[in-house]
Amino acid sequence: MRKQKFYVVWKGRTRGIFTSWQECEAQVKGFEGAQFKAFDTHDAAKIALKGKFEDYKGRTQPVRQWLFVPNPPMLPSLSVDAACSGTPGPLEYRGVNTETGEEVFHAGPFPGGVNNIGEFLAIVRGLEWLARRKLDWVIYSDSHTAISWVRARKCNTALPRSASNAMLFQLIGRAEETLKDFKTIRLLKWDTDAWGENPADFGRK
Repeated sequence: MRKQKFYVVWKGRTRGIFTSWQECEAQVKGFEGAQFKAFDTHDAAKIALKGKFEDYKGRTQPVRQWLFVPNPPMLPSLSVDAACSGTPGPLEYRGVNTETGEEVFHAGPFPGGVNNIGEFLAIVRGLEWLARRKLDWVIYSDSHTAISWVRARKCNTALPRSASNAMLFQLIGRAEETLKDFKTIRLLKWDTDAWGENPADFGRK
């Protein structure tokens, strides 16, 4: 079941908070300079609406559901996520500091991708980022598939190779080689039901 989202429209046909993408889209589609973003809770949306779009654009939501649960995620840690517009389509991925929401890396968009590949590449990029800094942090991903691929040291995608996604397959090959250097991997599934959206979530539909 899809988790309830609350859509804040700062600039559109009607300003306010909407509880479905269809309602939000009606306010912003075709509206020049529209400003909007999805939030996990109504409280977070209310706080955001009182602020400025620039304070939230491209950033992790300031109100984090996991702060208030009995068994929160481990800190410090790194959270990774990917976003793909279409299947296949333009793909990007990023990693953020779970605790602060600071973006520590961002790659893409790459044409001709699918979400699971982005999740896989994000985890491997996260491992490299931590290793370079000699940090023994856990990495959180909300993709069962990508986690299983990383643990198997193999990206088992069914995506056909093409001229448009050649760069992605180069990155996949490099990532698989990189994984051979990691004897142990501290990788856990982000509990979306208990904690809300992954802090690295792109906040899109």
